[in-house]
Amino acid sequence: MEKKAEHNFKAYGKNFNSMTPGPFALKLRTCKIWQFIRFIVINIKMLVVVRKSH
Repeated sequence: MEKKAEHNFKAYGKNFNSMTPGPFALKLRTCKIWQFIRFIVINIKMLVVVRKSH
């Protein structure tokens, strides 16, 4: 029986397991609005770091 904590792991080979995204993560990765919000947040963080260094 598969453990609940490990339901996102899929085997690509005998000795290699990796996490696969769930349905919510897949939805966020394809949502244009969410990607735009992430873009803005990351750019603001970059501006703060650059401003601190100069």
